[in-house]
Amino acid sequence: MKCCIFLSAVITLPGLLSSCSGSGRLMSFPFDSAGRSLNSPASELTPQLASRYIVFISDRRSTQDVYLFDTVDRRLIDLPGLNALDAIASHPSISADGRYIVFAASRQGRSGIYLYDRETRQLRNLTENLQAEVRNPTISADGGTIAFESSENGQWDIAVYGRSGEPLIPPSP
Repeated sequence: MKCCIFLSAVITLPGLLSSCSGSGRLMSFPFDSAGRSLNSPASELTPQLASRYIVFISDRRSTQDVYLFDTVDRRLIDLPGLNALDAIASHPSISADGRYIVFAASRQGRSGIYLYDRETRQLRNLTENLQAEVRNPTISADGGTIAFESSENGQWDIAVYGRSGEPLIPPSP
């Protein structure tokens, strides 16, 4: 009986695996004029797609930084003033128009939710006064609302803030 089950699995498994092939495709974007590309030999983490933009984390410069790729122009976009040597960035999210990028970062052992405005090139810590660990931010399509997880009450709750850093829906006590 065991032999029949094993033989059946051996016959069925290749058929299942062959039906899975061709379902995915690796996107290959060309290098831009500066010689940079979407993909690199480094780790490319937590990509988020909004409209024409892909925001992601990469350690291609030996630090965990935020990168932005324009799928229409097929190039990386410079983000002056966003990445810092003393920060470890994670979980980026971008507004639909590509103006606002929100991400979590750890600096000097303390986590924060940061908002970067590409138009003004300003970076701001939205949770500077929050005495809690924070993680996994996301931004609304219009860039007006940011949601993230907060441990303010000793458990992971969802907090919702406005772009200017005011809590819209604070975690319940």
